[in-house]
Amino acid sequence: MKPDRVLGVLLMLLAVGYGLEALSLEAEYLADPLGPKAFPLLLATVLFGLSLLLVLFPGPGPWPGFLAWRQQALAVVSFVLYAYALAPLGFVLASGLEIGVLARILGTSWVKGLFAGFAFALVLHLLFVFGLGIPLPLGSWWPG
Repeated sequence: MKPDRVLGVLLMLLAVGYGLEALSLEAEYLADPLGPKAFPLLLATVLFGLSLLLVLFPGPGPWPGFLAWRQQALAVVSFVLYAYALAPLGFVLASGLEIGVLARILGTSWVKGLFAGFAFALVLHLLFVFGLGIPLPLGSWWPG
């Protein structure tokens, strides 16, 4: 069985579960004329449709090799560690390290990955804090 079809069926099951859960949403007061169900149902429908495309038109490739599985596992582990590191390290430090680690997993050098990661994290921090007015965590190590 092709991996695209397996993934497609799993994503279709996820879409159905997500859609059923969205149907149970109720608002105590009507703030939105569409209600709280509209957006989750739209997402479930799009996910189901795209998953159906995977089942009907799978790619030609075989199952990924060991290197691809290892890279994916390392990326998942790095995201979990990032989630735990965000509050104590702050957005800029945790995000810079995460982007650098992901770049290294994908094959770039540590220096280039960390430089790009910290530059991108700093730009995002400035955009969110000063451009959008959304505070991001500074971290417990930051004075003040």
